[in-house]
This record gives sequence, structure tokens and C-alpha cells, in this order.
Amino acid sequence: MLRHILNGSIKIFSPQAWDLIFQFLNPLFPAHIKQRNAGDKLHKLAGILTSKNPEKMYLRLASHWDSPEALIPGSKEVPTLPTDSKNWADIEDFTRAIMYLDMVCYLPDDILVKLDRASMGVSLETRMPFLDHHVVEFACKVPLNMKIRNNQGKWLLRQVLYKYIPKEMIERPKMGFAVPIDSWLRGPMRDWAEDLLSSKRLKEGGFFKSEPIRKIWQAHLSGRGNYQHHLWNVLMFQAWLKDQKSITP
Repeated sequence: MLRHILNGSIKIFSPQAWDLIFQFLNPLFPAHIKQRNAGDKLHKLAGILTSKNPEKMYLRLASHWDSPEALIPGSKEVPTLPTDSKNWADIEDFTRAIMYLDMVCYLPDDILVKLDRASMGVSLETRMPFLDHHVVEFACKVPLNMKIRNNQGKWLLRQVLYKYIPKEMIERPKMGFAVPIDSWLRGPMRDWAEDLLSSKRLKEGGFFKSEPIRKIWQAHLSGRGNYQHHLWNVLMFQAWLKDQKSITP
């Protein structure tokens, strides 16, 4: 009950409204707990709070659409490692289980893919020293209390870095390199997105149900939520499908 109350309380305000609130309160917070895109993260937390079990919690963290099969008529999501907990490694501790899933799913399917595309786009071969098998094997053997301590992650790595790098260079807010797709879709890319997400084009494509996608699109445009990732998944498929039809003999 409490989780559902928190969920409702968070969603009273849009992500943009939460960003303004945190912007006003930011001077009161220590630098190491300040968050970028706090509104989006709070709304994602709201969804996680209603998860029925740890497995569902991880799926909500790792997924954009909670029920992707609802978008495609007559479809059923294909079982994968993240969706089928029966195939998870036999790890009792949930924190370690999450680390394992990140290592075998998120790392090779997301992070390394992006790095490979970015580097090969400029003809560079890259190497990841932390993925040397000796380092990985050692990391897997390190006790959890040396990885997370006093609510701080990467504790052991930080202790090593402190010996060689000034602490103020390490203890800074995380700086990502995400692009502002949310505002682009409401601005310069709106007409392009509207064409690909129109009810007519979605129905003509024959793959997606138009109603749930149009609902998310309208909510994004109105500012009631930031659904950039949900929409980008569909937009990339729709753009690809449009190109395929244009070159079909």
C-alpha cells in the first residue's frame, strides 16, 4: 500500500516540474548526491516501487516498455535471459544477481555495442582494461561489502584511485553524454516523428497497435512525462520500415 501511495505522490508532478523543484533545492544538497534529470529518475522510481518481486523490478529498470507485447497484435515476448528468471545464475543475493545480469546482458548488448560503433565509426580499435579476464575474475571474488559501503558504490576502486588521483576529481556528479531526444521530439524533430507515429502510418505498417503509441506520444508532447526512449524504439523501426518500402522493387 505504501509503495502505491509513493507512486501516486511522485506522479502528481511531471518530470519537468520535479526538475524545477530540484533545481531550486540543489544548493542545499552535497555535490555527490546531486542528480541530473531528477524528474525522469523519480518517475522511473515510481514504476519500480510497484514491482511485485525483484525479477519484475530488474525488468522495469532494464526495459523501456513494461508490456511490449501490448504494442503488437497477437504477439508474445520471446523468452530471454532477463525475462526468464529460471535461467538466471544460481545466486541467492539479489544485489549480486543484478550485477550478474548487467554483466551478461547490459554490458555486451548496450555499453560495448555503443563503444564499438563509436570507435569503429572513426576507424579506431578500442580496448577495455577493466574487462581483462584477470580483473573480472578478481572482481567477482571481491566481497560485496568491499564493493558497496556506506551507501557508496565502487568502494574498493575508489580507495585505489584516492592514492593516485585527487579526491575532488573522483567525487563529482556523474556526467553522461546523452542527447536531449525528449526536447528534440517536442521541437525540431516533431514533424518527422508525427509522420512516423501517425495512426495512418502505424496501421499501414501492420506491426503496431496505434492506440498505446499515440497515447504515449500525446503525453510526451504535453509534458506529462518524458517518453523519449519508448518513442525512439518505435521511431527507429518505423523509419527503417519506411526506407524498406521505398526501395522495394
